[in-house]
Amino acid sequence: MNGEKELELARERVIDAISKNMNLYGVTESIGRLYGAMYFQEGPLTLDEMKEELGMSKTSMSTSVRSLLELKMVGKVWKKGVRKDLYQAEPDWYQTFIDFFTIKWRAGISLNISAMQKSLSEIQSLVDNERVENHVKNQANLDIDKLTSAIEYYEWLNRLVDSFESKEIFEFIPKKTEKS
Repeated sequence: MNGEKELELARERVIDAISKNMNLYGVTESIGRLYGAMYFQEGPLTLDEMKEELGMSKTSMSTSVRSLLELKMVGKVWKKGVRKDLYQAEPDWYQTFIDFFTIKWRAGISLNISAMQKSLSEIQSLVDNERVENHVKNQANLDIDKLTSAIEYYEWLNRLVDSFESKEIFEFIPKKTEKS
């Protein structure tokens, strides 16, 4: 017994777990399988090699790789003498999480702050308008308080994202803790 089968089964268990959890990253299980398979590769792969490894169509493989590139979970690699594009899984899961987290949260923060600031401006105009009834002004003032509080939250969330990008977060939550 040379252990190859056992090694393959152990890797497959991890690849299966990765693929099942990829919904956290907003991608399908098949994209998760691709990332998992690439993670265990010793070197970069071409689309053709990935297609052979996973049995996916070249179109599906290309789409999957593009998704992984956007999430920065896979990177393009250059190799002298190789004309085809080569791709390699990002081995640093901390960096993968940071990239994903910051991309997704920055987009969400921006969208929400923009909508809230526009609404705040419109609601403030209602409060300042002498022709608007008092009960509407009272509701508008309550909304201003709620939106102001929500914007403060998003400003805090922006600082949290900043701490991931600067890696300052690791000063508070180290990558690895010392064993007692």
